[in-house]
Amino acid sequence: MRVDTDAVAASLVRAQDERRPVDTVFGADASTAEEGFRVQQQVVRIKESRGDKVVGFKLGNIAKAMQDKFGVDEPDYGYLLVSHFLPENLAVAQSDFIEPFIELEIGFVLKRDLSGPHITAADVISATDYVLPALEIIDSRVKDWNIGLGDTLADSGSAGAVILGAQPRGLGEVDVSDMHGEIRFDGHTVAEGNSSAVYGSPVSAIAWLCRRISEYGVGLRAGDLVMPGSCLAAEKLRPGTTVLGEFHGWAAVQFDFTTS
Repeated sequence: MRVDTDAVAASLVRAQDERRPVDTVFGADASTAEEGFRVQQQVVRIKESRGDKVVGFKLGNIAKAMQDKFGVDEPDYGYLLVSHFLPENLAVAQSDFIEPFIELEIGFVLKRDLSGPHITAADVISATDYVLPALEIIDSRVKDWNIGLGDTLADSGSAGAVILGAQPRGLGEVDVSDMHGEIRFDGHTVAEGNSSAVYGSPVSAIAWLCRRISEYGVGLRAGDLVMPGSCLAAEKLRPGTTVLGEFHGWAAVQFDFTTS
C-alpha cells in the first residue's frame, strides 16, 4: 500500500505541536526504512517553511544497550534542526515533550563536507573540526514508544533536543573510542557506559551513517553537528531533577529538568 507521505508527516508535526502522541505512524501497514525517511524529509520541509533550519544529523539506537531498551535491532537516523538546540545550565521543561529520555554522546562538528557510499573512518577523522560533550533528549511522537524502524525514521529518529557542553577538543586531545561516561540525576549515577559501545567508535558510527544516508542522496555538510549515538542506555527524565552528563577526564554538561 502506498504511503501518504504528506498526511503522515502532518500527523507527526501535529503530535509534536500538541504534545499528543499518535497511536501509530503507518496504521496497520508495515513500512520500509525508505518510506519512513521520506516522511521525515517532509516533516523537515514543514518545519523549514516555519523558519527552522537543518544544522546537523543524528544517529540513534546504534549501541546494543539502546536497541535492547526500545526493542529495535537496527540504527535510526535523522536531521537536527536549530529548534532542537537548548543552552546548558538552564531549565528545560517537561511540558515541551511527551515522554522524554536522556542520552550522553560525543558531538562532532565538521569542517568539510562528508558524503558518499565509500566513506571510511579516516574520512571522518579528516573532516572533523572538533568534538563536544553533549546530552540528547529523545522523545517519541508515537504513544508508549511503540516503534519499529520505519516509525522512528519517520519521527526524525525520535529527536527531541540537544544540549552541548562548551568544552571543544580536537580528536588528538581525547580518545573518543574509549571514554567512560555517566549520567547523574541530582548527583546520583543512573546510567553509565563507554564510547566504544557506539559501533566500536563514534568515528566508525559516523562513517556508517554517511554510507547509509548516501542511499537517499543525502550527505553531511561543513559546519554540521553530528550526534553518533549514545554510549549508554537512555534514562527516563524525571521533573524536578538536575541532570548531568560527564565524560571522565574531559567535561560535563548539565541542565535542570522542570515541570514547566
